[in-house]
Amino acid sequence: MNSFTTPVITIDGPSGVGKGTIAQYLTCKTGYHLLDSGAIYRALAFGAAKNQLALDDIAGLSKLAESLPVEFKATSILYAGEDVTSKVRTEEVAGVASQVAVIPEVRAALLQRQKAFSQAPGLIADGRDMGSVVFPNAEVKLFLTASAEVRAERRVKQLKNQGVDANITQITQDIKERDERDLNRSASPLKPAEDAIIIDTSDLDVNQVCQKAERLLWDKGILK
Repeated sequence: MNSFTTPVITIDGPSGVGKGTIAQYLTCKTGYHLLDSGAIYRALAFGAAKNQLALDDIAGLSKLAESLPVEFKATSILYAGEDVTSKVRTEEVAGVASQVAVIPEVRAALLQRQKAFSQAPGLIADGRDMGSVVFPNAEVKLFLTASAEVRAERRVKQLKNQGVDANITQITQDIKERDERDLNRSASPLKPAEDAIIIDTSDLDVNQVCQKAERLLWDKGILK
């Protein structure tokens, strides 16, 4: 058992590897709360635009991060009570979120905000540094990965299903640039925790990944 009052399961990895889907699946299986930390950074990017904060206004961004009015309700993301799920899922907001995420002061301000999501009966934490930084004593740490090309194909398919035209070449480039920023940032670079279980989803469909993750929780005695 970790030092937290409730059990925590972390799911880390870059965008497009299926973290959100797996997190939702395990949330349903366990009855735990959900923390989508990527959505927190997207909500911060949304809030920065809403409050007309420049990306070099570190003091302003940090202040907003400390009291960020974000909530998760089922599959919806609420900002100050407003459902902003579709607004924060755009590529534009994702790009801004990635830029904001490299600022050490902002990450520090959001750290306690994220820890506060750990409440009974437990937490599924989806992000990039959940297991390595935010919840280093989590019971189970998963790290999902996949090639940039596969992730771009998934994103294009997702956008087309939403009726949005997408350029796979541009999206592949955007993903590679985002990965480069995340891997090389000074604060909490994207990498698996030393005790993380790595799952490459490149050649697995979502059901296979869900089943693999579920088996791991059975093996750990979390599911019975």
